[in-house]
Amino acid sequence: METMMSTVADFVRVEKVSRAFRQGQQQQQVLKDVSFSLRKGETVALLGRSGSGKSTLLNLLGGIDTADVGSITVAGSDITTLQEPAASLFRRRHVGFIYQSFNLIPGLTAAENVALVLELNGSKPMAAMQRTRDLLDSIGMGAQADKFPAQLSGGEQQRIAIARALIHGPALVLADEPTGNLDAETGQQMLRWLREQLLAHASTALLVTHSLAVARSADRILTLEAGVILERSGDFAW
Repeated sequence: METMMSTVADFVRVEKVSRAFRQGQQQQQVLKDVSFSLRKGETVALLGRSGSGKSTLLNLLGGIDTADVGSITVAGSDITTLQEPAASLFRRRHVGFIYQSFNLIPGLTAAENVALVLELNGSKPMAAMQRTRDLLDSIGMGAQADKFPAQLSGGEQQRIAIARALIHGPALVLADEPTGNLDAETGQQMLRWLREQLLAHASTALLVTHSLAVARSADRILTLEAGVILERSGDFAW
């Protein structure tokens, strides 16, 4: 698995991917022959109406879900062929996922939620915690480090979720509305910090968003309409 993150021009390549879900007696086609690529170090914004399949696409790219047909390659390796525990190992080492619903572990403090990623990747607990506290200080969350998720506001949980996704410098960052629960000022601050982290680690990122600020920060914009990917012009005339 360590060799799969070598640098290639098309770091992520999605080819003719389709995904459908059964609802009762009917089959709902969410993605239809979706094809696109992401270059190494590129940040791409993904736009689309609610229910258009954006979250499904993120889950496929992160190896959480499996396409019905088609292939998804990361650095030349087809992740759709990975079986457990290889799929979990891929996600743990190489993917940073920012969930819209945060997905923080209730029984762990904010710092423990973030440090756990490093520990699962082999870091010693004390070193992982020190690195985590330094990171939380850098985003203004040091004072909340020892609080549990239920003691944090939605915006604070969002910042912890972003820190957790980026603490290990993942090669691929997948974000579902990364600033959706933040006020305008905090959102801008986190967006700048997110871009700094992506650049520092040459990470490739796909950001699902409804935010004009997030879209403008991206190198490129894609839209998902009726299960099909389209590339937008840069006029932002929405």
